[in-house]
Amino acid sequence: MKLSKRNVIVGQSGGPTAAINSSLAGVYRTAKDRGYNKVYGMLHGIQGLLEEKYIDLSDHITTELDAELLKRTPAAYLGSCRYKLPEICDNMPLYDKIFDILERLEIDVFIYIGGNDSMDTIKKLSDYAIVKGHKCRFVGCPKTIDNDLALTDHTPGYGSAAKYIGTSVKEIIRDGFCLEYPKGLVTIVEIMGRNAGWLTGASALAKSEDCMGPDLIYLPELVFDPEKFLEKVKKCLEEKPSVVVAVSEGIKTKDGKYVCELGITADYVDAFGHKQLTGTASYLAGYVAGQLGCKTRAIELSTLQRSASHCASRVDILEAYQVGGAAVKAADEGDSGKMVVLVRLSDDPYQCGTEVKDVHKIANDEKLVPREWVNKEGTYVTDQFVSYVRPLIQGDVSPVMVDGIPRHLYKPGYHH
Repeated sequence: MKLSKRNVIVGQSGGPTAAINSSLAGVYRTAKDRGYNKVYGMLHGIQGLLEEKYIDLSDHITTELDAELLKRTPAAYLGSCRYKLPEICDNMPLYDKIFDILERLEIDVFIYIGGNDSMDTIKKLSDYAIVKGHKCRFVGCPKTIDNDLALTDHTPGYGSAAKYIGTSVKEIIRDGFCLEYPKGLVTIVEIMGRNAGWLTGASALAKSEDCMGPDLIYLPELVFDPEKFLEKVKKCLEEKPSVVVAVSEGIKTKDGKYVCELGITADYVDAFGHKQLTGTASYLAGYVAGQLGCKTRAIELSTLQRSASHCASRVDILEAYQVGGAAVKAADEGDSGKMVVLVRLSDDPYQCGTEVKDVHKIANDEKLVPREWVNKEGTYVTDQFVSYVRPLIQGDVSPVMVDGIPRHLYKPGYHH
């Protein structure tokens, strides 16, 4: 079926990653290869579109070098947002405004690159298109370092973040043995992921022939017991002078309270009702120091784990580009209300392909780490977890270096 209009619009939403711009490059290149006239980029996602803020990407990606720089540039080139569309019945005029803008720009294909909340946007817009009989196709392109999207083997952005976490934890372990302290040293490393432990589990990648790896790993899928945690740390200190513990920002006590809320924390809540999770490592470092009298350090990787393009996985960057192209292909061939998913075909050698799935079965769902991928005590991940993530961190993507620093693609006259 041939579409009568020939323009595409693409946006980025939610937390940035080291690979999200590679998906943008994949969308742009595939749309051009398939004969679309213009590829518009929403500035700051659907929120920016509502304010009619967008650019023609052809004015900014003018050479092959630009496209390659874009693939190697971290964060969201177009700007991101955390904007929750209301239910259709709650604000029909808002949806009418969005579709009026799309009609004015002669948009055939709407691609949204993001995670759970972004797929909620695709779901609502595709549903409204059906109600109105609008021919625009809406397809989601997966992105999240949290790796918690349903129905996909993994998400672009996760592999690079996992690679950075494994690398950084290994370096932290190495650093911990440089100096000796009378009662030992305990380092708590706080890792992103909210309610899913995929990122925290990736700290186990530090374990290798030349490194023992972190001593303890705590995922948010299991209840966190501060007293049992303290016992484990104390036992580790009796066996070695430096202990490294990886904890998820989202670990909770048995009463459902985030550990970070036990200390001083901000009360910020985003549009989707997500609390700001920070301070877990700081609280636990203070708790251990107070109870055991040893030296402690709290390290919060924070945005570094999602912006470290200098430590990006080649597999991740290539797959991010692949799903961007697959999203355009799916919409071009008539799909709407779908999300591209990655399907693992084999582990050795590692091979992965793409399919499309109904976004209604993905939006607002969370894929958690299986219980059998965590040890019985809940203090470490299993070999099965490591076997799952290791193929996703393979290969390197060399930055384009200028004066010893990576060069990024930025928008002149906009944010840089």
